[in-house]
Amino acid sequence: MASAAIVTIGNELLSGDVENTNGSWLARRLEAAGVEVGLIAVLPDEIAAIAPFLREQADRSDLVLVTGGLGGTPDDVTREAVAAAFGVEQTEYGEVAAELRARFQRDPEYAARWARLPAGSRPLANPLGGAPGFVLENVYVLPGLPAEMEAMYETIEDELRTGTPIGSWRRGYQTTESRIVTILSAAVESHPQVRVGSYPSFGASGPYVEVVLKSNDPDALEAAAAWLTQALEQSAR
Repeated sequence: MASAAIVTIGNELLSGDVENTNGSWLARRLEAAGVEVGLIAVLPDEIAAIAPFLREQADRSDLVLVTGGLGGTPDDVTREAVAAAFGVEQTEYGEVAAELRARFQRDPEYAARWARLPAGSRPLANPLGGAPGFVLENVYVLPGLPAEMEAMYETIEDELRTGTPIGSWRRGYQTTESRIVTILSAAVESHPQVRVGSYPSFGASGPYVEVVLKSNDPDALEAAAAWLTQALEQSAR
């Protein structure tokens, strides 16, 4: 199974001014494409912070998906950071620049800045916006605006798809984790191909635990779900 790191860039995410919905959305879509997400990170708009981190993740993961920092303002430094991470220059992609100048005739030179991509990268069209994304080796760079990011991701999902989708089973129980921890531990031990998670909450009706199973092996997932359902129902009697 391929592994992926998701890197979201923006001071607004670190400060909490903007919710990081991109990371969660990409994680769900990558699992559905059969890619296991090993990391979701938030980095500031600083080349010195972004470049070495991207280089490290590109070496560790099969795929790295980056969102944010593709505009034309001073805090949009993702293109520069990716170029620094791979030790390449930025260069204007003529066809991309010409298309941007034609689309944004009120300020064509501002728009053309978006065409200065790391040398050797493959541009990705932006179906809903202006700034293009790009791919360099195993790093895919997408816009930060959620609508633009999601639309661009749709254009590349097929090439990211590497195996069987990671399926999931989930069910909620009016209980506490302490009451079912022995069962959960037994599930982990007896079904090693399945990830077992439990997520507690507390509301007006009392304690509640959502139990979640995940696996890219449908048969293993089905067997684990059947075993866990029976075990938890017996414990509740």
